[in-house]
Amino acid sequence: MEKIFKVYVYPEGDIPIVHDGPCKDIYSIEGRFIHEMEHGEGKFRTTDPNAAHVYFLPFSITWMVKYLYTPFSFDVTPLKNFVSDYVTVVSMRYPFWNRTHGADHFMLACHDWGPDASKGHPFLYNTSIRVLCNANTSEGFNPTKDVSLPEIHLYGGEISPKLLSLPPENTPRRHLAFFAGGMHGPIRPILLRHWKNIDNDIQVYEYLPKDLDYYSFMINSKFCLCPSGHEVASPRIVESIYAECVPVILSEGYVLPFSDVLRWEEFSVQVNVSDIPRLKEVLSAIPVENYLKLKQGVRAVRKHFTLNQPAKRYDVFHMILHSIWLRRLNIELG
Repeated sequence: MEKIFKVYVYPEGDIPIVHDGPCKDIYSIEGRFIHEMEHGEGKFRTTDPNAAHVYFLPFSITWMVKYLYTPFSFDVTPLKNFVSDYVTVVSMRYPFWNRTHGADHFMLACHDWGPDASKGHPFLYNTSIRVLCNANTSEGFNPTKDVSLPEIHLYGGEISPKLLSLPPENTPRRHLAFFAGGMHGPIRPILLRHWKNIDNDIQVYEYLPKDLDYYSFMINSKFCLCPSGHEVASPRIVESIYAECVPVILSEGYVLPFSDVLRWEEFSVQVNVSDIPRLKEVLSAIPVENYLKLKQGVRAVRKHFTLNQPAKRYDVFHMILHSIWLRRLNIELG
């Protein structure tokens, strides 16, 4: 892939909605990918569309929500219209979209409404490669053509220093498991009902008190609970990996990022929602040697979820492109 894969970025559209995106907070991966694709070292980008293997539609769903959406209207029609107009423009100015009905084109979105916005054009939704944080098979995510995007929350645009400088590897971890977060979505209420203020080994909070530190709990826990909220993706998965805290996936219908090549069972634990009442039993039953292997697995995959500026081999930018590349290999050009 590194030697031959080329991406053409359509120049159409104006900043901020196109060619820009958020580079901090919960949707940071949108802007970071766009900026790396357009302003990075350029190994994968080509200015010759005839030499490209895939074509990038560089709009930001997050910025569409910011600039086009009417607050509290719950009307995503303006987003769909923008997407439809953008696809129409590139399909009229270039021959590539019509050649494959967009099968060798991709969009990237971390905002929850990425899937809804992609419905603005039927071929974009059904045929193109959609790179989405909201990778929910029950909402139309198709793992054979779409790409699951890790959600990375960068407070102020940076990773917390506490996650960059961890204690020595053999430092004991006091808590069996930890979670703190708002009670939204169908899964978290179940988790909090069964474990909030129930057991000192499983530290579960709805909102962490201000005198306690979120990342310190992660670093001091063997397992970090990662339940879905309103949508399936959670930044806690990547935060857990950074903290070398084994992620416990509590989700339904979620296609985990990079699962084409990463064996998630080697560095995470997936627990059925129905087994949440048995959470302590399930985690306590994992033998010490198995836990240590899981922790080693977390340490091994950390580089694949790291955002670098500029991008480095095997980091999250390269992993995203590799996932797109794998799906491009299945497309036959007419």
